[in-house]
Amino acid sequence: MRLNKDSSMFVMIDVQEKFREKIAELGTLIKNCSILNQSAEILGIPLLITEQYPSGLGKTLNEIYIPADVKIEEKKSFTVFEKDISTLIAKQGKEQLIIYGIEAHICVTQTCLDAIDKSYEVFLVLDAVSSRDKNNKNIAVNRLIKAGCEAVSTEMLLFELLHSAEHPKFKEIAKLVK
Repeated sequence: MRLNKDSSMFVMIDVQEKFREKIAELGTLIKNCSILNQSAEILGIPLLITEQYPSGLGKTLNEIYIPADVKIEEKKSFTVFEKDISTLIAKQGKEQLIIYGIEAHICVTQTCLDAIDKSYEVFLVLDAVSSRDKNNKNIAVNRLIKAGCEAVSTEMLLFELLHSAEHPKFKEIAKLVK
């Protein structure tokens, strides 16, 4: 499975205020989610951002970069594949989902498993995924890799999408990760 810019969609799951003091390695998560969101904008790749029950869990952390044209979708299910959001994803016509966010063992896992069931190629960005407990993240990552997710890092993913230093957006993307 090779990433292809024209076949991909970014999906950031539930990086919300109520988790601020509880998520392991929050600084790294915020940094990499922001890099991924900026990269989606630079490369013209669709980006979906979700919030789980925002009236109870708060809004997306304000430190995370959100492109101006991206609408945040509210959800109540742990998976992003609720009826309306599932339709929104399907309308993009992409075969590859690049998934990151929290919590790895709940919403990220259920989303990835549903995506695989729906025949998407799933790329799980490990340095942009976390849980309250590192052990839960590790268990989730192991399960998802066995289920068919491709494990990638932020930088690995971005340079694979570019394919070459000759890509017209190479310098913009390289600045984000250096």
